[in-house]
Amino acid sequence: MKSQIKAGAILSYVALVINSSISLLYTPVMLKLLGQSEYGLYSLATSVAGYVGVLNFGLGNAVIRYTAKYRALKDEENCSRLYGMFSIMYGVLGGIALIIGTILTLTADSIFSSSLDVDEINKLKTLMVIMVINISIGIGFGFFSVVVLAYERFVFQKILSIIGATVVPLIMLPLLIMGYGSVSIAIVTTAINFIIIVINMYYCFKVLRIKVVFKKIEIGLLKEILGFSSLIFLNLIIDKIYWSTDQVILGIYSGAAAISIYTIGVSFTGYFSGLATAISNVFLSRITGMVTKKASDKEISDLFIKISRIQYIILSFVLGGFIVFGQEFIHLWVGKEYNEAFIIAIIILVPMIVSLVQSIGGIILQAKNMQGFKSIIYVVTSFVNVVISIIFVKWWGAIGSALGTAVAFTIGNIIIMNIYYWKKINIDIPRFWANITRMSFAFGASLVFGMTLNRWILAYKWQELFVKIILFSIIYICLMWLTGMNKYEKDTFREVIRNIVYRFKRKKVIQDTSSNTD
Repeated sequence: MKSQIKAGAILSYVALVINSSISLLYTPVMLKLLGQSEYGLYSLATSVAGYVGVLNFGLGNAVIRYTAKYRALKDEENCSRLYGMFSIMYGVLGGIALIIGTILTLTADSIFSSSLDVDEINKLKTLMVIMVINISIGIGFGFFSVVVLAYERFVFQKILSIIGATVVPLIMLPLLIMGYGSVSIAIVTTAINFIIIVINMYYCFKVLRIKVVFKKIEIGLLKEILGFSSLIFLNLIIDKIYWSTDQVILGIYSGAAAISIYTIGVSFTGYFSGLATAISNVFLSRITGMVTKKASDKEISDLFIKISRIQYIILSFVLGGFIVFGQEFIHLWVGKEYNEAFIIAIIILVPMIVSLVQSIGGIILQAKNMQGFKSIIYVVTSFVNVVISIIFVKWWGAIGSALGTAVAFTIGNIIIMNIYYWKKINIDIPRFWANITRMSFAFGASLVFGMTLNRWILAYKWQELFVKIILFSIIYICLMWLTGMNKYEKDTFREVIRNIVYRFKRKKVIQDTSSNTD
């Protein structure tokens, strides 16, 4: 399983690079073919329908947690009964999601009538119908994709994810060029997601050979699972408030164009989140095992700092590059009319980096079943976010909405949660910050270098931008290697490079052999 974890982490980054590359190439094409207004409508529909997505109730993490527990105990009978119970729960939640999504769709005109015209509202409702069906099916049958994760078959899951992410734009581009618009995007996405669900079901029964047994539900176990999942469910709601409510607020007060600009800015948070969670998510089963075996606080702290350091190396590199070159990139990528998106992205990303570096902390809380306090804090700060954002939107539009999110994020995710990790979970937070401080010289010096470089070369051309990014990358890597990375991180970096070189050489040898045979 160690090879699966390592391969899973590597493939997570491969998937992230592919998904990000597709998004970066696909987004400007979508904007051009759809227009700013329809792109804003599509983003608004995604945000509103996305609220239905939280109705999976956080059961995915419960499936992983209890599967790891029963597999560690080699208790196949109870594991099969557990799967029967989860199947029923997922099905019921899928039905509830469909009902609530339908209600949201029917009330969309009364919510957004002040900022959207009749045609825009009708298109919004059509998009929401398709997206609600997609999400409801995903919830109802989502159990099977989670089982694949629970069995730590990360390679299969990531490859499937990569294929899905690649196929959608390949189908969509011809349809957009033919003028089918945002509705066709929603339909194609739904169809691909359904196919992926069927593949996951086949894999679970034919490859993993899981058994789903429907017997009398143990009330005690059900209460335990609901208690565990309810806190994660609360976190999902709060997360949705943090990252989707701003679009809804803008939809009420500002209109589709403002949503479009904000969506471009906030999209960069998705890339950063993906970088952070690509590693941390594959450790849930491992950390659950450590907790079950009564691992010491020092062992947990060591893992927390070890993973956080790696995430900081990656995230500070990307954040530094974005701070220096982000505005120029957005100008070239989607046009100067979206320059405000850079300010929105920076306002949110700077405080967000701390929480993302510490994302393994959330995994530890789940494994320990101690996420209650985090949920309470997030509830409070999420409502603070909504209140501040509504006030700030009236003053500064999309930038005000970003400021509200950043203030709430700093209070809840950084200040309060760091104190909680330290005092309650016994994670050595002072040692964590000492590590981050020592590593930050490379980040700061690279920023100074990049800003100086920008004073010399700011031509708003792709060629010059790529040259500057390469120079920035060389400086950052050299400085981090010399002043920030420890032996483990250097060895890991060397191993990754060796594997890449080995695979390249092996591929070349195979190609040469094939050519000689021909």
